[in-house]
Amino acid sequence: MKSLAPHDRPREKLDRLGSGVLGDNELIAVILGHGFRHKSALEIAGRVLEMANGVHGLTRVTDRQLRGISGVGPAKAAQMLAAVELGRRTLARTPGERALLASPREVASYLMPSHGAAPVEQFGVLMLDTKHRVIRTSVLSLGTLDASLVHPREVFRAAADCRAAAVVLFHNHPSGDPSPSADDLALTRRLVEAGVLMGIEVLDHLVLADAKYYSFKEAGRI
Repeated sequence: MKSLAPHDRPREKLDRLGSGVLGDNELIAVILGHGFRHKSALEIAGRVLEMANGVHGLTRVTDRQLRGISGVGPAKAAQMLAAVELGRRTLARTPGERALLASPREVASYLMPSHGAAPVEQFGVLMLDTKHRVIRTSVLSLGTLDASLVHPREVFRAAADCRAAAVVLFHNHPSGDPSPSADDLALTRRLVEAGVLMGIEVLDHLVLADAKYYSFKEAGRI
């Protein structure tokens, strides 16, 4: 940073002009605080963005990946991950708000901030009341989705416990491609059939991937 004029340094620019004028690398440099062994915070920030394939990729990076960058130790990696998580939470609705979700797009918008860009695959269920207002969201499993690993009893026990009238299934694809797999199709059929028996309607199954999603309902598969 010493090669930059004082008024062009990220923290000084933020103080003078606000955070909105800073570039992605400058914002990361502010989080990092300072450089390391003749590398400026801006240089390290550039390496972080390169590793993540851009700022949006920061939602997928892990502590191990960040610490693999020269100049990013445990403390700086933790600061980065905490900043990304705070950003994610600002997009989520407040816990006390009973959101009314009337379409797959609205459901996707509700789920995306918390689950769309998760670095590992998550399977969960969004539980709704009779008016399709959100009661609760529960993640039931982590890791590669396998129809044999997600049991209807877990899905509908969670729904029954909060007296849900309907549910929306969801999981994310860390690859960024929301196209459903053969396992996704088999699992959806299995859970829709179980919902009929339980008297709890499966309204949809959403596959989330960053800013994209696939809706089984929109595709006419539910």
